[in-house]
Order: sequence, then C-alpha cells, then structure tokens
Amino acid sequence: MGPKRADELRLDVARIVQASGLMRKQMADDLGVGVSTLNKWITAHPNTDVISKEELSLFYQNDRL
Repeated sequence: MGPKRADELRLDVARIVQASGLMRKQMADDLGVGVSTLNKWITAHPNTDVISKEELSLFYQNDRL
C-alpha cells in the first residue's frame, strides 16, 4: 500500500471511530492494529468530517467480505 492510500485509510478509520461511538479497543481489535496506533491515527486527524451512516454501513459490509 502506497503512502497516499495508507493516509486515506488512516483518515477513514479516524472518521469511523469518531462517528460510530464504538470502543477504541474493539475497533482496534477489529482492524488488527494496536490501540496506541489507532489513537495516533485519531490524533493526526482530529477535525475530520463525521462519516454518514451509509458510509459506515458500507465500511462494515466491505470488512465482512
């Protein structure tokens, strides 16, 4: 994964965590990353737009596939 795609992924994850209300530990476990890594991603993208419910649903559908 290139640097641009990796940054997009981190931004998307930060948006989802902030919008979903899920526990960070659970989200980190689901993504296969450490909680400290997830916290760094969220800290790096503090002013992200909130993701819509449709986008969140699509994220989970893609994750299941």
